[in-house]
Amino acid sequence: MTYQIDSKHSAVRFKVRHMMIAFVGGEFNSVSGSVEFDPAKPEASKIDASIDVNSLHTGDPQRDGHIKGADFFDAANFPAITFRSSKVAAAGSGYKVTGGLTLRGVTKEVTLSVDAVSPEITDPWSLQRRGLSAVTTINRKDFGMSWNADVSGGKMLSDDIEITLDLEMTRAAS
Repeated sequence: MTYQIDSKHSAVRFKVRHMMIAFVGGEFNSVSGSVEFDPAKPEASKIDASIDVNSLHTGDPQRDGHIKGADFFDAANFPAITFRSSKVAAAGSGYKVTGGLTLRGVTKEVTLSVDAVSPEITDPWSLQRRGLSAVTTINRKDFGMSWNADVSGGKMLSDDIEITLDLEMTRAAS
């Protein structure tokens, strides 16, 4: 069954260690794409998703501008982040989804740890819906995001970025 990611009810969040003392995060509010999922054959599942870099929001417009700029996402030249799965495997009550993450024109293999996909429900508009949450960690330098600054005892930003996806998906009623 093919589901469309419901952008209005989905988000991609990230967090990075800031000044070695706390986490600071942000969210992309526009994620789209499709998910082919059959619980009887999870290994045949496929995910093709795109995130609009300009939908980034951290709660600070000045920081948003810096992160969208050339030091980080370079949204002017790379307006989308994409993920295309290449392998799906059952893992406990969830799944491991491996695929190519393309960010700033660089594609690296990453693995998403997906919680159990929700049972399908029918909404009030007769659409079939499922939801899932997934998490992964990437090294930002792998994607050309090396900007940093020295602070006492370390660096302003950690290299590791934790990414969390909360997706709601729909398909037309059969």
